[in-house]
Amino acid sequence: MGSVLCEHCTGVCCRYIALPIEKPTERRDFDDIRWYVMHQGISVFVEEGDWYIQFATPCKNLLPDNRCGVYETRPEICREYEADECDYAGGDYHYEMQFFTPEAIEKYAIERLGKRGVFTHPPKAPQRKSNGSKSNGSKSNGKAHLTSLKVLTHRG
Repeated sequence: MGSVLCEHCTGVCCRYIALPIEKPTERRDFDDIRWYVMHQGISVFVEEGDWYIQFATPCKNLLPDNRCGVYETRPEICREYEADECDYAGGDYHYEMQFFTPEAIEKYAIERLGKRGVFTHPPKAPQRKSNGSKSNGSKSNGKAHLTSLKVLTHRG
C-alpha cells in the first residue's frame, strides 16, 4: 500500500447510507425489518450492539475515479470522516449480524421471540361490523396503522 490511503480509495463509504434504527423487541418490529429488506439494495446490520438500516446507493457526486466531485464543499459528515475509520479494507465488513432477506430476519425473530411460525400467518383481516364499517378486533383511534422507518435522531 502506498503512503496515502486515499491513493487506493474505491469510494466504499460513498456507495451506501446507513441510519440507526431502534433495536427490535416485538413481532411488529421484526416485521417492519422484514419489509425493509424486501426492497432492493436494503439491508439491516448490527454493529457494537446498535441496529442500522443500510441503503446501497452511490453518492451522486462520486466521480468515475472514486474522487469526490464536490470535495471543497462536501457535507460536514464527509469532512468528519477520519482515515482510521476508512471503509477501504479490501474485504467484507464484519458486522455482528447482517440481514439481506425476509427469511433471515424471520429466522432471527423466531430465535429471539421463542415463537414458532412467527410470520407464517398473515395478520387477521379487518372484519365487517353489522353497520358495514371495518373492525380489526382491537381498540383504535380510527387512524390506520402505517409501517414507518423508526430512525433515531442525533442531536449534538
